[in-house]
Formats: sequence, C-alpha cells, structure tokens
Amino acid sequence: MHMRALLSRLSAIALAACLLFTGQALTTPDRAAAADPGYLMTHFIGEGSTGQQIYFSHSTDGLNWRDLNGGGMTLRSTVGTRGVRDPALVRAPGGDKYWIIATDLCIDCGQSWDDSMNNGSRNLVVWESTDLVTWSQPRLLNVAGAIPDGRNAWAPEAIWNPETNDYVLYWATNATRGGVLKHRIYYARTTDFRTITTPQLYIDRPGTQNIIDTQIVELPSGVGSHRYVRASGDGQITLEGSNSILGTWTNLGNLSGIGLTGSQVEGPMWMKFRDRNEWTLYLDQYASGRGYMPVTTTNPSAPSTYRLPASGSYNLGGTKKRHGAILNLTAAEESRVLARWADTPAKRLQSFNFQDRYVRHTNFDVRIDQNITGPDAQFRARPGLAGSGTVSFESVNFPGHYLRHAGYDFQLAYNDGTTQFAADATFRQVAGLADPTWSSFQSYNHPDRYIRHYAYELRLDPITTTTARSDATFRVTS
Repeated sequence: MHMRALLSRLSAIALAACLLFTGQALTTPDRAAAADPGYLMTHFIGEGSTGQQIYFSHSTDGLNWRDLNGGGMTLRSTVGTRGVRDPALVRAPGGDKYWIIATDLCIDCGQSWDDSMNNGSRNLVVWESTDLVTWSQPRLLNVAGAIPDGRNAWAPEAIWNPETNDYVLYWATNATRGGVLKHRIYYARTTDFRTITTPQLYIDRPGTQNIIDTQIVELPSGVGSHRYVRASGDGQITLEGSNSILGTWTNLGNLSGIGLTGSQVEGPMWMKFRDRNEWTLYLDQYASGRGYMPVTTTNPSAPSTYRLPASGSYNLGGTKKRHGAILNLTAAEESRVLARWADTPAKRLQSFNFQDRYVRHTNFDVRIDQNITGPDAQFRARPGLAGSGTVSFESVNFPGHYLRHAGYDFQLAYNDGTTQFAADATFRQVAGLADPTWSSFQSYNHPDRYIRHYAYELRLDPITTTTARSDATFRVTS
C-alpha cells in the first residue's frame, strides 16, 4: 500500500500515503510436485470500495497469471469498514479447512490514512471454507484491542507451528511502547481464527524504525541455513532466518545488493515453484505503480542468490496485483477453484413488458427498475446450485450472493451452502412464456412457479394470465 518509501522517512507520527501489505500462503515444503498442478493468488487490486476486496488469480507456472471470475471480485466484506486489503490465505495441515484473513481497511471509503493509523480498526476480517469455493460470511476478529495504545491492525499473516500444534497469527499494530509510537509486529496463537491468546510483541526494529509487512516461508531440509525465512518491509526488504517460528531470528541481509530497497518495493509475498527447489519472492513496485514483480532464488536464506526477472519473463494479468498470498494447489483444489470462478460474463435481465427496466438489487431486495446499467443490475449466470441443466444468478458486486426466493419473495442472499438455499436459488431457463425468443425462469423446487415481477417487485408466482406471462418473460442481455 505504498508505505515503504514513507517508512524510510517516517518519524513517530509522520506517515501520510498509501500502503500495501502481503498475505501468507501456507504450503507444505515436501508436498509432492505432481499433486500441485497450479497456483492460486488471493489479492486486492487498488483503491475504492470495489478495489479493496478479495480477488483470485490462477497460474500454471507461477509467473504468468490469469484473473479469475472475469477479473471481478470473488469475496466482498460486508463487516467493519466494508473494505479489505492484504489477504492471507491459510490452509490447515490436513487440507480440510482454509481461511482468508485480511486487514479491515477501506481507504477513501470514509476513512483516511491518518484515521486508519491512529484510530483504525483493531479487527481483522476472516472468511472460512472447507473447499476453497464455498466461503462463510466474513466475520471480525479483534486482535489489537488488548495491545496498550493499539491503534490499528494491519497486514495479517499466519503460519502453522508444529511446536505448539496451532497457528501463529501475526500482524502490524501502531502503538506506543517505551515512549515511541510506531508500527511493530505482534503475534497471538490460535487454532480456529475465532479466539486468540493475548497478543505479544514479535518484531521490533530499533528506534523509530517502523515495520509493517512481514511474511514467513518454510524451507525443506537441506535448503539454506535455516528452516524458516522471513522477509520484512522495514525500510529495506530484510531477510531473517530461524529454526523456530517463535524462537530467535538471525539477520541474513537485505536485497539492496540487487538494487531493491524500501524506497522502491514493498509487500513481500513468497511462492515456491512446485517442480523444483526454487522460490519467488514477489515484491510490489509501489514507487513506479507497476504492482508485483517476481524475484527468484534457489536459497531464500542467502541474499546473494536473488535474481531480478528478465524482461518478458512474467505476466501478472489484467488487474494490478496488490499485497496478497499464493497457495500451491492440488489437482482437486484447482479443479474446484477454476470451475467456481470461471470467466462467466456479467449479464442483465431485461423485462419483456417494461423494456426500459432491468432486474436489480437494492438493499438486498430485488425488483425491476428503469435504465439500470451499474453493477446492481449485473449477474453471472452460473451452473445451477441444484440439479443439472439449471441456472443460478450470482451478483457481480456482491459475489457469493444469489437471487433466491423465500416465501415466494425474492432477495439477494448469501449462499449458506445448504440444500435449501441451493434449491431456492436454482431455476430452469425455458422459452419465454410471452415470446419464445425471450426467456422465462421456472423454479427448481416449485416447478409450477416462475420468476415474475409484480408492481415492479420480483416474485415467484404461478403463471395463469396473459399479463403474468409477460411479467415472467425476460431477455438475458449484456
């Protein structure tokens, strides 16, 4: 988020621009290469209420990336500041659970940088999943409220610690300690990202030097001098090594030898190539506004082994990739992710008998309104959540929310993963009841009823009259 150059000039209270953090991808170093066909990056893309949300990108080689979901957001925060930055993607050791944890921050969405530093959210935003595709609704986790004079909680990361059989969750908080107000890294332990131990100081730089981003990578045996290496944004991109996550860390140097300092890059994000002992440390070129670039190494603990990328050797896709995390995917995970966030184009549903009106949601109610072109009237026609040959309509600007009937009334509702929700949000697209060149949508679980508008509100009704047939006819259009 454009903080590195500012941090190098920062006094205890002087900080005033943008900031980018990195998320942590938890991967098992000895995972079989054949089981990991691709990579998933979770990230945010920029400023504004839609740029500061969760986005996914996919790569088969770790260097060339394709935006998923047509470049649209994949998860949206509806809690706290209603914006998120710096997502970390965490996989449980058994591969049966996943979490996304992110900074609760939405700059220029009602909060300034000064507000966020000195009276920001003390919470992180957490999503949970068992399959990487169906996610819980976001929830808030207070991590900085117990830190004396803790003023915010930024750039969360987490890593499984086999020594304590739980996760070390760590983040940056701006707080006064020893008379010095600055950002330091704190940590707590957790098993479920719902409750945490009392936060403890984790990383503190000398004097007034701030540190905000840090990310840890675990190395396989025989590589490097330490089991763990962490890269931190603290005015440099500083490398440290340790054999214990909560043990003593040794300074290994920084990346100034290849011309990369905190005045140019920030937001370190690790990735291990699946088919070889080589790593990429992605760094955000915030000073030039160019987003991430990959710096490669065969030994993360040795600064002299890092190499700048050759021109044309990587492609980050259509959106700017900002502080996030990369997960090495298994074949099953990749199949699910690519199916769930296929590049389905956004469409509108136009009324047959009021052709200047389109289906749209407003405050999660669903109706037809005049001349609506914005995202409230845009939906992705997904394969039906229930049955085969069916369709479900997912909101573009509230991903995970679908058109769903309840009590024969329509609402935009979050998919809770239940069988009932799937049935209520699924329809069969048939020839238009008023004009066969248009479409009508028959309820999956109430096949005698169709989507129709009545007094401009969407309902699920039996269709028995000429007027009702017109009300229940729509065109799927761009």
